[in-house]
Amino acid sequence: MTRRDLNVNQGPVNIGEAARASGVSAKMIRYYESIGLLPPSPRTEGNYRMYDARAVHVLRFIHRSRSLGFALEEIRTLLSLWNDRERASADVKAITLRHVADLDARIGELQSMRDTLMTLANACHGDDRPDCPILAGVAGESDGKDACCH
Repeated sequence: MTRRDLNVNQGPVNIGEAARASGVSAKMIRYYESIGLLPPSPRTEGNYRMYDARAVHVLRFIHRSRSLGFALEEIRTLLSLWNDRERASADVKAITLRHVADLDARIGELQSMRDTLMTLANACHGDDRPDCPILAGVAGESDGKDACCH
């Protein structure tokens, strides 16, 4: 069974098949159930979890949301809105735009880290000498623009 093979005409599948069909590991499926992100699955007489096509669809939604960087609480809200046919799309858009703003801030922080590291790396001779502006910069002894190390 491939990831998209599970459809509404199939009966329930076990956790391994649900994991393969959704791209979410069995461990994470159990975790999502434990925190209430995914409703508890019905169990067989042998106490095995079983998932229907709807549950796998929800798992795919969670997987895609995680791959877009949404936090679990944001996903919880998105799932609630997804299930609410009377929702206002403005609510979904607001969550998305807040997430984009958070991503922009993180990108700025990462760019700043990258710039600092490149400055430190460019100040380093990269030879056999013990002087290391990178270590000095990380230690807060230098901004990397001078080669003075202790």
